[in-house]
Amino acid sequence: MPYELYYWPGLQGRGEFVRLALEDAGAAYVDVARARPADGFGVPALMRLLENSAEPHIPFAPPCLKDGDLIVSHVANILFYLGPKLGLAPADEPLRIVANGLQLTIADLVAEVHDTHHPLDSSLYYEDQKEAAQARAAAFRTHRLPKFLGYFERVLAQNPAGPACSIGATTSYVDLSLFQAIEGLYYAFPRAMAGFETRWPRLAGLRDAVRTRPRLARYLASSRRIAFNETGIFRHYPELDQAAAR
Repeated sequence: MPYELYYWPGLQGRGEFVRLALEDAGAAYVDVARARPADGFGVPALMRLLENSAEPHIPFAPPCLKDGDLIVSHVANILFYLGPKLGLAPADEPLRIVANGLQLTIADLVAEVHDTHHPLDSSLYYEDQKEAAQARAAAFRTHRLPKFLGYFERVLAQNPAGPACSIGATTSYVDLSLFQAIEGLYYAFPRAMAGFETRWPRLAGLRDAVRTRPRLARYLASSRRIAFNETGIFRHYPELDQAAAR
């Protein structure tokens, strides 16, 4: 049976990190909320899962993955589960644990990106917290962005198997997620990301290598790839973006 991915339609969000792994591996899956309600899918199917009073292990929020009767929630947890099945995780168990730690660090980065435009309350509109967002975005651009990217540059440099991958000798779901994070940062903060290729050349090389992987390249060029937009995590508000300090 195909995997079932549950995530909101119309935005990449956290669900895209899972989509990239499924697409790169050529796995059969249904993007439930984007599929036809006439076939039993769509947003109603997503809500049925979240509001199911009989399911003993309900997820808090999307994304979640259904594999038969098993429901797996949270991006890092989903990818930890899927990685070995899709050939996108190290064969060595200790390295799989390290990969999970790297993915959790990416989750920290994603959360901080979200908080640049919603620093006070996720239930408020961006327009209701613009002043706080400008302060939060400035701190992110100045301190947190270079700290995260500098860390992952070091991860690549210090990988014993070589700097082409973040963990082990072959591409993993961590590399796909780093690609997605970098793409999102380019969308949200194009001025702050200027000079990325020279400042963090190994990350730039990884980004280029991932985007040319055959299945992923076809996906990125297809209508299945939702464009970045201002309803997702990575949002471009020009007032939040300035050139990075050197």
